[in-house]
Amino acid sequence: MDLLARREHSRRELEQKLKKRFKDLVSIEAQLDRLAEERLQSDIRYTESFLRQRVNRGYGPARIQQEMRQKGIADGDLQNALAALEVDWVRQAEQVWLRKFGETPVDDIKEKARRDRFMRYRGFSGDHFQHLMDF
Repeated sequence: MDLLARREHSRRELEQKLKKRFKDLVSIEAQLDRLAEERLQSDIRYTESFLRQRVNRGYGPARIQQEMRQKGIADGDLQNALAALEVDWVRQAEQVWLRKFGETPVDDIKEKARRDRFMRYRGFSGDHFQHLMDF
């Protein structure tokens, strides 16, 4: 309960944190099941919260999906949350681009490659930001 009082956690996150404190795996699983039954822990609620947080920080869908997999969230839950949030990824990529690079045109190939790497690291595909390379 102490962990859930601070922020939402995925089931896998809670399991990993509890394994560090306690050695009885059977009771950990039982407690996690009880928390889920009482709706104190929900992977769906966690997914929605994490997704909103990452979108607000300027991350793209590929990066968010990778982080969610690491946290044990099913792809189906993520796809449902993405559909419910209705993010315009092209607009999101434009905002990230302008915040990082401003409206400075891309002059040489090295700068173009640097900007491309940055945007892909952030989780955007070329379709989301390629039109910005031609300013």
